[in-house]
Formats: sequence, structure tokens, C-alpha cells
Amino acid sequence: MDEQVTKSKNDLWSLSIRDLFFKYLRYLPLIILCVVLAMAGAFVYLRYATQVYSSSGLMLIQNDQKNSNNSDKVEDILLGTGKLQNIANELEILKSRPLMARVVRGLDLSFSIVANGKIKDQNVYKQVPFQIQARQMSDSSRSFTLAIRFLTSQQFIVNGMQLGFNEAFKTSSGTFILKRISEAVPDAEYTIRWSPVASVAAGLVGGLTIQPKSMNSGIVGVSMRTTNPILAADVVNNLMKEYSQMNIEQNNFSTDQMLKFINGRLVILNRELDSAQQKLLVYQQTNDLIDIDIQSADYFANITEGDRALIGQETSLSMARIVDTYLQNTNNQYEKVVVPSSLGLEDPVLNQLILEYNKSQIARQSLIESGTPAGNPMVKSAESEIELLRKSILENLNNIESSYEATIRRLQSGRRLTQSNIQALPYKIKEYIELKRQVDIKMELVKQLEGKREEAAIARASTISNSRIIEEAGKGGAVEPNSLSIQIWAFLIGLGIPVLFIFMKELINDKVTSRNELERITSAPIVGEIGHSYNDNVLIVNSNSRSMVAEQFRIIRSNLQYIIGKVEKPVIMVTSSHSGEGKSFVSINMGAVMSVTGKRTIVLEFDIRKPKVLAGLKMPTRSAGISNFLAGNENIEKLIVAVPGMDNLFVLPCGPIPPNPAELLLEKQVSDLFAYLKANFDVVIIDTAPVGMVSDAVTLGNFADCTLYIVRQGYTYKKQISLIDELYSAKKIPSIAIVINDVKMKSGYGYYGYGRYGYGRNYGNSYYDDQLSPSLWQRIMNSIGVVRKK
Repeated sequence: MDEQVTKSKNDLWSLSIRDLFFKYLRYLPLIILCVVLAMAGAFVYLRYATQVYSSSGLMLIQNDQKNSNNSDKVEDILLGTGKLQNIANELEILKSRPLMARVVRGLDLSFSIVANGKIKDQNVYKQVPFQIQARQMSDSSRSFTLAIRFLTSQQFIVNGMQLGFNEAFKTSSGTFILKRISEAVPDAEYTIRWSPVASVAAGLVGGLTIQPKSMNSGIVGVSMRTTNPILAADVVNNLMKEYSQMNIEQNNFSTDQMLKFINGRLVILNRELDSAQQKLLVYQQTNDLIDIDIQSADYFANITEGDRALIGQETSLSMARIVDTYLQNTNNQYEKVVVPSSLGLEDPVLNQLILEYNKSQIARQSLIESGTPAGNPMVKSAESEIELLRKSILENLNNIESSYEATIRRLQSGRRLTQSNIQALPYKIKEYIELKRQVDIKMELVKQLEGKREEAAIARASTISNSRIIEEAGKGGAVEPNSLSIQIWAFLIGLGIPVLFIFMKELINDKVTSRNELERITSAPIVGEIGHSYNDNVLIVNSNSRSMVAEQFRIIRSNLQYIIGKVEKPVIMVTSSHSGEGKSFVSINMGAVMSVTGKRTIVLEFDIRKPKVLAGLKMPTRSAGISNFLAGNENIEKLIVAVPGMDNLFVLPCGPIPPNPAELLLEKQVSDLFAYLKANFDVVIIDTAPVGMVSDAVTLGNFADCTLYIVRQGYTYKKQISLIDELYSAKKIPSIAIVINDVKMKSGYGYYGYGRYGYGRNYGNSYYDDQLSPSLWQRIMNSIGVVRKK
């Protein structure tokens, strides 16, 4: 016994999985339709969507620091040879708008040309038969557009003006001219848009991607996404070239500033040297001094040696004062001119301070030129560091100047001592020597500065970029829209929407949809299933009918033998949970299927509250019936009516609807009625009121041998099945057997309903004289639950 129960449960579980599968499979037409529509939408989108192309190139950014142990650190900073590159900073520079603006100006991207299509427009950069040039712009800060339509290969219309190539035309935005590149196509239309450089650069930066190939590598990938593959490649290649050029310019910047500083000082020193030499020449001519060295060789040997040392100290003091004067002037605090350190000053502390000062100046200038506002905290921090270093340099210079001045005083004191020994020399010789000393000092300064200028010029000529293009960008392929991805998404959406719809429909469905659901809820037997009838007549069964629904009634007739047993003249009661489940339909056709076997059958219209039997048979309503008999007003023989066209089938009408139907069924005449019917008819079928709404069926159940309980697919609520189980278990009405009514043909099943007695469509169409099958559209409507009620 336990094994049978376990097996039964396993069968139900397997049927439940099958049921779940077919619940979705029967919606196959809807699913296919949604998938086809989604894929068609994806095709249309891919056909007309604007394609985005990507082009990429590779460049190397070197990050090597030159070994400067034996070189002048200040010179390395000024010449850019010892600058430590920061890859992260360089990536930001590559993505900066100022650099992109150089690309826009270089490629003349302020003009963009779009070919107008019937459905979509297309960017035709370098793919048009003409080139537009601006002769004069009215306002370069405002965007404008020009509409061009070619009449012939040579003539076109611009904003209503008919022109030809190389003819200047004037609009409110300026004066322009179109240059012919190739043969134009008549009727082609173009839209030319001009935008400011900053606006175009900002738009291009948005599609730019800069990524290092690895963390420890200086190789950087540069890629661009635009609606034109040629434009993407040109922007990437020119961006890499402009970066290299800008790097060279930045490396030359410090050298140019040093040259500017030296040239400025040389102009002043040359002017002072010319003045000193002129004074010496005039003095020689005036005092007739031809060869002073020979004349005073013996007298001034010692003073000459002292003067040489004095000149060296005064030269160094002059160089220190030059730097001191420059730094003392606050107007030069943040000038681009850098401070030279190796102009003869050998103090290591001073050189180190000037090295740090120039580094800070260059760092601040880089921030300013990269677009960082002057009020930015990073700029303010650099300025504070520059000010501290400036004060430290001035303090160090003050100490150096004091040292030089002390040495000069010591040398001058020795010189005066020596001069006291040569007081006998003529005054004009002493004056000559003083003038000569001034000339020598100026010449020494000019010589040193000219040497530094030559070194800087050589360094500038040998400057190279710290970057190198490894792989130039080529014409890239389309990356958007991704055809495969969109098609997959379209398929998933087309599949998901109906599946979600079905899931939600099943989730909120609280009505009976399958035989398996009934078997899981109630233990009452199921005697058969009735398919959905597409016939307008309620009476389906007759002696000649071979439709599927008629055969299903015959199967129920056969199955009833196991319910009724050996009862010779059975009384069959037909009821349901509530109105509209097909009691009258089943009662009429059960009566018909019994009558065609030769048994006298009568159908009792005992649903005295809402009778439908006569109306279903299209028979005229009778004024007298069951209610009259129970009231004692009519003879039973006069109330029975034969059904036209059906042998052995009769109907006992309801009659007038009484005010107290429930009490009327308790009358003694009810017993007399059934005694008469059983004596005169072979089969009695009671079409009674719904048991879930009134008590009539329970009362009439005392006279019945079995009960056909009608459950309508998609109509009867699942919670009402518990009433069947309660009535069956408590045996409140006799021998309940369930009939599933209005079972629709489900796509994917191939038979009516979910039961074990279904019939395949192909089998039915070849074996039965079926009613009109529903059209394809009706079957689709059936699959989503829109069906014609029986």
C-alpha cells in the first residue's frame, strides 16, 4: 500500500514537471512572435544606428634620469637634460585640452562636414569632393552651420546662393570659399559646421583614452573613438606628434630663457666695455702713452699681480651682485627667466639653492601652462617654496658678497701699500692703469657670458623629445554598436518579455488550469474531460455526431459505469461550485449521450433559481414545471417535454421561479417526483444549483446515485476545489466524480487539456468529424488567455 502511495506521488511530481514545461511550450506562438519582433527591431537599429569607430597607436615616454654626478646640476635643470619624468603627469598632459587644441588647429577640425542622408547623417571627414576655407570670420567665438546642396558636379547652393567652386561667398558668419578636390555628385547635400577650437577640443577629449600598457612600462596606448575612422586615426597620430613637439618646446624653454638672460646682460656689458675702452683710448692719446707695460714693468710688477687677484675677486663680486639685483627685484619673482648659477661663482651652497629655486620656478610654470588656475593650492604651495628659496639665496649672496668685499679690501690695502712704494711714478701712468683695469674687468665678464651663450646654443640644437612613436594609428573598425551583443540582447528581451508575462500570469492565476492541479488538491475521482466547443449549439451529442467533444461525453458515459455500479436506473446529479461552469451544458449532453443508447432519459431543470436547460436546447420556455408540481398545482405527466430531433430524450422544465426554493425542495412531493421518474425513465439527470452557493444540491443528493461535479478550466477557483474534497470526504453528496469542462487546445500539447484521456489534434482531425477548428489568430489569442466563452 505504501509503495502504491509513493508511486502515485512520484507520478504526480513527474506530471507536474511536464505540466510546467508545457505551460511555457503552449505559448510558443507568442514567444516566437516576440523574439521575431525583437530581432527585427535589432536589425533596424543596427541598420540605421550611427557607427562609432576606434583607432589606436602606441608611443614610448622615456623616464630616464641622466647621471649628473660630474655635471653642473643647474645646467641640467636649465637645459632639461636631468628632468625626471612622471608617467602619470604625462598621461594627464596627453589628455589635456590645450594639447588637443594644437591638434584641432593642425588638422583644421573647426570645420566638420556631415553628408545628409534620408534616414541618418554621416561624418564624411576627408571623404568629400571639396574643401572649405575661411577668408574672414565675423565672430570666431560662436558656432554656425552652412547648408550645401550640389546642383551639378560644379554648381551648388549655399544658404540660397547658387555658386561654383573657387567663388567667394559671404554670410552673416564671414566670407568663405569652396575648393574643388574631386568630382561632386549632383543632388548631394552636406551640412558644414564651424565650432571654436576649445569646443572641438573638449569634444574630442571626451572620446580619447590614454592607458599605459603595464605599470612598469613607459609604453602608452592612445586610442580615439569617433564616428569616422579616418578622423580617429588622424587625431591619434597628430596627438602623438604634437606631444613630442610640445615636449621639445618645453625642453628648449629653459635654454631659450637662459639665452635671453645672457643676451640681455651682454648688451649692457658691451655698452660698458665700449665706454671703458673709449675712455682708455682718449687717455692714451691725450697723455701720449704708447707702451705702458714696458715703461712700468720694473715698477709695477708687484702691483700688477695684486691687481690680477683683485680683478678676479671683483669679477666674482659683480656676478654675485648681478644675481642679487635680479632676485631683489620682486617683479622678477615669477618670471619665466631662470637664474644661472655657474657664471664663475663656485660656492656649492649657493649653487644648490639656485638649483632648487629653478626647479620650483619650472614646476610652477608647468602647472600654469597645463591650465592650473593661479589660485590653485598646488600653485600657491610652489610660490611659497620659491619665496623661501629666494630669501635663502639672497642671504647666502649677502654672505658671499661680504666675503668678496673683505678680500677686496685686503687686496686694495696691499695695493695701496705697493703704491706707496711707487709714488715716484708719474700720475698719468697711475690713471692709465686704473682705466685699463676697468676695461679688463668688463672684457672678462663678456668673455664668460659669451662662452655660456655658445654652450646653451649647442645644447638647444641637440634637444630631442622624451617620447617616440612606436606604432602609428591606422583606420580602425567599428566598435559600436556591437552587432552580436545587440542581437543577443534582442533575443533575450524577445524571449524574456513573454516568459515574464507568462510567469506573472501564472503567478497571479488562482484558477484551475490542469487535471494535475485537481489531483494534487482533491482525492475525488475525475471521470472525464470536455474540450472547448466552437459550436454555437449547446446540444453537441446526437446519434450521428462524431466530433471530439461528443466522443468525450461517450467516454464519460463509459467511465460512469465504474461510479454507478449495477444500478439499473441511475439518477445522476450535476452540480458545480458556482454559476457559469457549464452544468447545463454537461447535463444536456449527458442526457443526449444516454438517450442515443436507447435509454429513456430525462433532464430535470432543477436549478430553479437560474434555469438554462430549455434555453440551451433553444426550446420555448414553459409556463409550468417542477415548481408547479411541488406546489401541488400540476400533474407530472403534463409537464414532461420531449426534445425535438432526439429520441428518448426528455426535459422536465423548472417552471416559475418560486420565492422559497430551498424550502420547496423539502416537500413530500419531491419523493413522489423521483419515484415517478424512476418508474418511467431509465436515466434521470438532475441539473441543480451550484453547491458552493446554495444548499439545493445537498438536499437533492438524497435522491441521486452519483454526482458529476463540474470544474471549468480557467474559470473555477483553486480554493473552491477544497469544497469538493470536503464534500467527497464527508460524503455529503453521493459518489462525487469530477468532470473537467471547457478544456482548450494548448499549443505544444497536441491534445485537449492536461488529462490522461486527451486526443491528439492530428488524430482527431483524421478520425472525428470535428467542429470548425480555430484560426491561427484564435490559437494565438487562446495562448494568451483571450478565448470565446462557451
